[in-house]
Amino acid sequence: MGYVSAVPVPQPRTSAGSAAADSRGSRRSLGAALLLGALGAAVVLIASGQTWAEGAAAVGGGSLPLDADGRDITGVPAALAIVGLAALVAVFAVRGAGRRLVAALLALSGTGAAVAAFLGASDRGALDEKAAQTTGDTAATVSGLSHTAWPYVTTAGGALILLAGVLAVVYGRRWPAMSGRYERPGQAAAAGPRGARGARKAPVVDPDRPEDLWKALDRGEDPTRES
Repeated sequence: MGYVSAVPVPQPRTSAGSAAADSRGSRRSLGAALLLGALGAAVVLIASGQTWAEGAAAVGGGSLPLDADGRDITGVPAALAIVGLAALVAVFAVRGAGRRLVAALLALSGTGAAVAAFLGASDRGALDEKAAQTTGDTAATVSGLSHTAWPYVTTAGGALILLAGVLAVVYGRRWPAMSGRYERPGQAAAAGPRGARGARKAPVVDPDRPEDLWKALDRGEDPTRES
């Protein structure tokens, strides 16, 4: 007598399992975009306020130390970081083509902030202007010019905003959108399947019966309103 061994047959993934996996992936991409966008904007705004360049201006027989922060050199990264934050919030307020446009704006904001900060890392115009103002000589220039690492930190912040925008472009269509509509469960149940033909008439509330008042409040109705 022979024996037949049962070989397990791989079962295709159910639609429910696929939907759950998509939901988890959507939540992960959403969380990553929010974290990257918010962190990147914070980095850009903070780093833009730090000293980017240092030098000295010749005054009399000595020299006067000068420095310039990121906003002295260029205000573009900080401005685009604010635009990026607004776009990050707006992504959840729109759907479809509008969401893709806002996501693209988010990515462009990060790109612009990063590029502007990188170009500002070698700028000397802001300190030369300060040297001219300090000495009263329009031809004066700064000497001993040096730059700090803050422009590159700002560039990294812009890159984080860019990554958030890329995630929004690629996965944004799966993300939920904010809704301005608020409906109590009791109200939805009261409408029932006959919502297309009109809402079900609310029960009569007897103001002398406390239990009727409580039931009306639970349904989301105003018991003091006359029918």
